[in-house]
Amino acid sequence: MDDTATSLPPALEAEPLAALAGVRHGFFTRAGGVSGGIYASLNCGLGSGDDPAAVAENRRRAARALGVAADHLITAYQVHGTDVATVDRPWQPDERPKVDGLVSRTAGIALGVLAADCAPVLFADAEAGVIGACHAGWRGALSGIVEATVAAMVRLGADRARIGAALGPCIAQKSYEVGPEFRANFVAADATNSAFFIDSVRAGRFMFDLPGYVLGRIARAGLARIGHVALDTCTEETRLFSYRRTTLRGEADFGRGLSAIALVPE
Repeated sequence: MDDTATSLPPALEAEPLAALAGVRHGFFTRAGGVSGGIYASLNCGLGSGDDPAAVAENRRRAARALGVAADHLITAYQVHGTDVATVDRPWQPDERPKVDGLVSRTAGIALGVLAADCAPVLFADAEAGVIGACHAGWRGALSGIVEATVAAMVRLGADRARIGAALGPCIAQKSYEVGPEFRANFVAADATNSAFFIDSVRAGRFMFDLPGYVLGRIARAGLARIGHVALDTCTEETRLFSYRRTTLRGEADFGRGLSAIALVPE
């Protein structure tokens, strides 16, 4: 494959991570890959029905854009939980643990999360040389995956006062209609969570503010340096993958977008 700069996929960046020395990150879009059809073009999901060779090439391109070797781009088997794994070496796809958070202090490792409406969150304490990434769907966010990932970073030597965090594109409130039982789960956990719901145009249903909720959980974890790439995965069809959009259309599968962060030599 071509290793020129033209083959590198574009990625969105966010403050405060963009200013950190020795740290690279990116919220990758659909652009710059080799997959076709509903997976076009930078589908990085190992669990999708896409051609495995195409997925491998897409991940190789993303890894190169982050400045790491292809086999040093690490993703997990995501299960919408709160477990976090510490990564100190590359692992094979069939070794992926069932976790939704990853942390590392190993240079040359890129931590990645896959999402197609769920909220990807990237973290870094450049001074301590500790990075983190988590996949925050509504279940994981409600159960505490953000706080669990930050706590795992602290155990590796990070300081909450120094950790920068960035929330990537995810489904926006205007696109996220839910039922009354969904809202009830959040309100039962904390009555103030009602603030993240507004009435839908359909009676008895609600619109949920996932990015607002996750940003609040990041702040509650003790972090003050927080960025946000505020794009709606469901409506940005040419730029981003979306599970809800493809479900509404009755499509058989969907691509998975990659968000990743790496410690790299300066």
